[in-house]
Amino acid sequence: FDLHRPTAFVIHGYRPTGAPPIWINHIVHLLAQQEDMNIIVVDWNRGAANLNYFTAVSYTREAAHNLTGFIKTMQEEGASLSSIHLIGVSLGAHLAGFVGAHLKGKIGRITGLDPAGPMFTSATPEERLDPSDAMFVDVLHTDMNSFGLRGAHGHIDFYANGGADQPGCPKTIFAGKSYFVCDHQRSVFLFLCSLNQSCQLTGYPCSSYGRFLDGQCLQCEAFKPASCPVLGYNTSQWREALVRLGQTKVFFSTTSSLPYRKLIYRVDMVTWNQYLRWGVVYIRLHGGRSSTE
Repeated sequence: FDLHRPTAFVIHGYRPTGAPPIWINHIVHLLAQQEDMNIIVVDWNRGAANLNYFTAVSYTREAAHNLTGFIKTMQEEGASLSSIHLIGVSLGAHLAGFVGAHLKGKIGRITGLDPAGPMFTSATPEERLDPSDAMFVDVLHTDMNSFGLRGAHGHIDFYANGGADQPGCPKTIFAGKSYFVCDHQRSVFLFLCSLNQSCQLTGYPCSSYGRFLDGQCLQCEAFKPASCPVLGYNTSQWREALVRLGQTKVFFSTTSSLPYRKLIYRVDMVTWNQYLRWGVVYIRLHGGRSSTE
């Protein structure tokens, strides 16, 4: 542990059974490959492991108070708040926000992975994660119509497949537990995927997912000379532009499984015939390994 290195805190969410998240070791391993930094897993299971979700929500404040004290001790020993990155999942995203608020927004970065919706839908900015909680706040939405929080709550908000109903997740209750958690957990798996350099998920600024699907939002002029922002750890490369632009909503589509990446092509056609003609255009893409239908 070196106080002069950047430090990432990984904060889990609601754990009704108390079992550790299946992704925790994986995220630590992949974060360690990004740069030379300290990685601390925040275990607040005594508050999160509760059959009563509302009780777990109330414990986020106590856990945030304790974590704030720990970070202040780090600061007193020489650590810089600007080098601290809080990565919060579900309830953990709001917990991270509370810590950031306690530290007057001087934390370097907060990443919220599908911030919890229940009990936070009508919350004021002071009662949930919001852009003022850190110098840079990035948020990923995957389950807004159930366990996730609607709206925009960061300097940049990524909406995977519109922010709800992820490909490959069960659509009926007969699938059991997976029906309830699949969309919500997808936020973690997309973030894990982004830590792998071969899995690049680009978000396109747009006012709605519908307009994005219609091909009306594939421009990246606002970020020139860079491309549109990429989801995940490297989103910080767009930090300066995003803070300048204010709250930015970006959308992207994924496949149902690893590596999740879905390439987007835009085809513009210009016809010169002055007379109306009806026809069908077929486009087939040929790659090094396969071709489309």
